[in-house]
Amino acid sequence: MANEVSRREGPVATTQWHGLVYVAIAVGLFSTSPVLIRYAAPLSSFEITFGRMALAAVAVALMAVASGVSLRFTKRDIRKFALYGLITALHFLLYAASLSFTSITHSLALVYTAPVFVTLFSALLLKESLPRAKYLGIGIAVIGVAVLAGFEPTMSPMMAVGDAMAVGSAICFGLYSVAGRFERDSCPLLRYALGLYGFAALWLLPFAVLWRGEAVPFWTLGWRPLLSVAALGVFPLAIGHTLYNASLRRVHATYVNLVATQEVTGGVLLGLVFLSEMPSLNSIIGAALTLLGVGLVLRS
Repeated sequence: MANEVSRREGPVATTQWHGLVYVAIAVGLFSTSPVLIRYAAPLSSFEITFGRMALAAVAVALMAVASGVSLRFTKRDIRKFALYGLITALHFLLYAASLSFTSITHSLALVYTAPVFVTLFSALLLKESLPRAKYLGIGIAVIGVAVLAGFEPTMSPMMAVGDAMAVGSAICFGLYSVAGRFERDSCPLLRYALGLYGFAALWLLPFAVLWRGEAVPFWTLGWRPLLSVAALGVFPLAIGHTLYNASLRRVHATYVNLVATQEVTGGVLLGLVFLSEMPSLNSIIGAALTLLGVGLVLRS
């Protein structure tokens, strides 16, 4: 009997570890986003988000064609992905916009209150419960994210707006993660990713065009903003978020999202290296706490 249980649990455990490896790679790619978004200035948040979504959709479509994955969408798929695409567009747009108003540390820390929303939405929408013991790890991880944000003595109305945008992005990230988990058995990964990015780009297109009409011409921007948008589309999104969605098909959405909180640590470190945004002592303590929380959740 013990051998039979072991044989049954073996493939499940292997699948889960594959999922954790996928999200770990994704986190490394996600961490480049804050620096690249800052480098994409003076493009607007609408232009940055539309550009990266459109490029990611093209990249995923090419991967799907090369892999022989069908890209046929039914009428039901179109209605479904219109909603998923709107959630995706709002998550990335609010995140990009928040970085124009608040610090990298504040933005990332508040975006990664998302595990709270993932756990809530998973329980309400997917009926996926967690063992009570794991809520301790979730609590520690979320406290770590809060400490990482720190207590800002010079909070301004502008920073408050950016922080509110980051919380809105967190809520959308929770819904985005649960949607990926919900669709794991009904839609091939690359078609699913194409639906997300493609429909998100369609939602953003009118706003990007309207904003561009009042902006400076592309040819006066120089190479850095355009290359930054291209990199955002390929690395954190086409590769990183597709791996993130692959992980959601193998591991509970809360676990995946908790590992993804380490984008906070990576993003803060890259912000220090490339943008000279010095992390505070709160940042160091918060990063350590989030790592501890992730470890407690994933331990069993």
